[in-house]
Amino acid sequence: MDIDSGRTVYLFTHGRFDLREKAVAALESIGIATENISDASPNKTGDVGDYMAMLWMPPNPDHIKMQRITSVKPVEPEGMIGLWKGVDKDDIGTIPL
Repeated sequence: MDIDSGRTVYLFTHGRFDLREKAVAALESIGIATENISDASPNKTGDVGDYMAMLWMPPNPDHIKMQRITSVKPVEPEGMIGLWKGVDKDDIGTIPL
């Protein structure tokens, strides 16, 4: 998996905060620095070139689905998804938890 380790990685735990530490360790194992890992929020998206790391598949994830943000469109926030509704992304790989 080709990751630019200088970009921000937005971590989506889907409510599984008990797995956050394990997810951060998995991301660090592929070269992502802790300071570049940010908890995803419905109020702020990443930029084109940043990454989304989702614990997958809810509610009992066993891996992290990595995606690269390809475009960000302005949208009205919607529910738990919030502003991420306007984000397009490409799947780039998975990391076991």
